[in-house]
Amino acid sequence: MSPEKMVHMANQIATFFKSQPGDATEKVASHIGDFWEPRMRDQLRDYVNQGGAGLDRVVVEAAALVR
Repeated sequence: MSPEKMVHMANQIATFFKSQPGDATEKVASHIGDFWEPRMRDQLRDYVNQGGAGLDRVVVEAAALVR
């Protein structure tokens, strides 16, 4: 997947969970862990390690929690 699409998708997830009660970071991590395939999760972690340009802060924090 293109980095732009991944950033867009991850930020949409963060936007949704920030509007819900509870810890958005944990919910984003859980959602990505449950619904993204391993290659997508690896791509996200690599992208964050390279600086995470354009990613919502919640996504950056959640990436460290994704299993």
